[in-house]
Amino acid sequence: MKRFVVISLFLVFVLSVEGQAVVRLYPDDSSQCRKVTLELYPVQGSDVAVIVCPGGSYCWLDYENEGVEVAKFFQENGISAFVLRYRVAGWWSWFSHARICFRGNVAPDMYNDGQAALRWLRDNAAEYGLTPDHIGMVGFSAGGHLVLSQAVTKNGIKPAFVGAIYPVVTMTEECVHKRSRRGLLGERHMQTASRMDRWSIERQVTDKCPPVFLIGCVDDPVVDYRNYPLLDSSLTANNVPHFYQLFQTGGHGFGVNESKGSSQSREWKWSFLKWLKNLFIVEY
Repeated sequence: MKRFVVISLFLVFVLSVEGQAVVRLYPDDSSQCRKVTLELYPVQGSDVAVIVCPGGSYCWLDYENEGVEVAKFFQENGISAFVLRYRVAGWWSWFSHARICFRGNVAPDMYNDGQAALRWLRDNAAEYGLTPDHIGMVGFSAGGHLVLSQAVTKNGIKPAFVGAIYPVVTMTEECVHKRSRRGLLGERHMQTASRMDRWSIERQVTDKCPPVFLIGCVDDPVVDYRNYPLLDSSLTANNVPHFYQLFQTGGHGFGVNESKGSSQSREWKWSFLKWLKNLFIVEY
């Protein structure tokens, strides 16, 4: 009877959007939290999963390009994928500076959504044949910052691994991506030294950080490429197992798309699959 009730409650919170299953992570919370979802792309027989976090400067989400397309790529290659729609500032708040007067969505909201996704997927791992400690995260741009924040958390749930693809890293250094900082932390009066330090990934890395896959491009016109060696240096200093590659060309926002980026940068996804296979010694 108890199992029946649990399964029934689980089904209540699973929606269907154009045939694709979507889970609300905060079904009983505020209207903003009800928008936080996981879109499900499971693979039968795969015990490894990735939570995909699209970018968008913490102001909006590049949901199709860096979310759905990425999840489908993993699914086609035998890995269960789950796209996280997390809270962001929103176009209007960013444009109007509305958070001068109203709190809006700011840190730690986005971080909390990442934790909720990890918690839900671990709790429901058996439903999808997953091993709880084989659940990782892959993020792009600001989404890369989000997955890294989960990896360096001091008290929360850590992913088993993270893929940080052209990620925002620092909130303090000269190479900071200012739009992402504002999207995450709010208007200037909220960008205090302590908050910027707290959300600068390179300052939060410890030897407890899970394995990291990190790539970026020198010619990135959005996120200054100096973010990437900052993180590489911090991971190295803390003896964190990681893969790091800095491409000369590729720009930003290419996701897994075969028509974006460069022939060089488009190889990242195959390198990631190989890295993941070696990490868990499994075949896809």
